[in-house]
Amino acid sequence: MISPCRTDALPAGSIFAHSAKLALGLSLMCAAAAVAPAGSLHAEPLAGQARGTTQRIVHGKVEDKNGAGIKAAVVYLKDDKSTAVKTAIADDDGSYRFVQLALNVDYEIWAQSDSKKSPTKSISQFDSKNDINITLKIDK
Repeated sequence: MISPCRTDALPAGSIFAHSAKLALGLSLMCAAAAVAPAGSLHAEPLAGQARGTTQRIVHGKVEDKNGAGIKAAVVYLKDDKSTAVKTAIADDDGSYRFVQLALNVDYEIWAQSDSKKSPTKSISQFDSKNDINITLKIDK
């Protein structure tokens, strides 16, 4: 029997010689990968993605047609994957904030105050920004 580690005993140019060399090369690569430190085997982040960032923040202001903040407006954020809706109440200056949002989800956002509603805006999962500022206008 021919040893798998000895390829010189096989006839030169034979398919067996090529197969044995290929098998030996593959086994050496597998052995090298098995002893590599776990920290050295990692994927690099895609362009535009910050390393370690796994969540998104959406914030902004709810304003009237003149640009004044609307206190106590209700801001709705709909998760298009699960259809769950989160709400936030605008501060005295009309500002709102949603934190810990998934990066791989599309969202819809709108505001409402005194039965008036802002246009709905979309936030795409393909937008590479993790900090998104959106102004929502309500005609009051």
